[in-house]
Amino acid sequence: MSSTLHPMINVAIKAARAAGAIINRAALDVEAVRISQKQVNDFVTEVDHASERAIIDTLLTAYPDHGILAEESGSEHGNPKADHIWIIDPLDGTTNFIHGFPVYCVSIALQVRGKLEQAVVYDPSRNDLFTATKGRGAFMNERRIRVSKRTRLDECLLSTGFPFRPEDDFDKYLRLMGDVMQRTAGLRRPGAAALDLAYVAAGFSDGFFELGLQPWDMAAGALLITEAGGLVGNFTGDANFLEQRECLAASPRIYAQLVPLLHKYSKFASADDKRAVSESAKTLSISSHSEDDAPL
Repeated sequence: MSSTLHPMINVAIKAARAAGAIINRAALDVEAVRISQKQVNDFVTEVDHASERAIIDTLLTAYPDHGILAEESGSEHGNPKADHIWIIDPLDGTTNFIHGFPVYCVSIALQVRGKLEQAVVYDPSRNDLFTATKGRGAFMNERRIRVSKRTRLDECLLSTGFPFRPEDDFDKYLRLMGDVMQRTAGLRRPGAAALDLAYVAAGFSDGFFELGLQPWDMAAGALLITEAGGLVGNFTGDANFLEQRECLAASPRIYAQLVPLLHKYSKFASADDKRAVSESAKTLSISSHSEDDAPL
């Protein structure tokens, strides 16, 4: 921890490293970790719970009057009516973790009167620490980071998340990914949204988009990106995205090229745009079923 950092960011770093130590110990024998299922393809482990407890204990020891919004325990800890609310994902990328796939992280953000003020994303497997304080820039391992300087969408590498819930519209998402794939240099699905956003902030990828995300998936990464010179919003470009379950992030030039491409897939799109996407998704579904039925 650094004496030059904001005191609250230092406490968040302490909490993230405590959680990271729990995750790293468990990763040594991941097959011994107890796993339960919240819904189909949505897993939670004893490591998620232990990491969350370590984070909450650290934060509330330092700031007992603050509120907590955590993935596993919701708002049951701290003061839910506080001006200061910590938004926590104790292990983003649980599915990766339980398979031994080393792409997961701890995400901690502080929202003050509805505005994101502090952010920490910690990758325990690589010991990479991303931090941001509003107005002070974004950093990776104490080195200042900036979003990518690429200006052409066809040169860009983007990251996303694939649908995995039974209620997800798979045909719509396939159409969305097809639109993006044809216009970019590549599309990746690492599997931990908070780390995806941190990588956009660091310029490792040029943009990110995903549907179905929760505030704890996005909060810390969103502040990293804006402090690194990027933009974050929903698919229509609206910056009020945190509760809207869709996220688009990129450098300003690339963001401006992605909004016209993705806006029709937003739940906030016009009726005509939604109808066009629905019709194209039906066509995709019919053609894929026809191929399945074709004789070998």
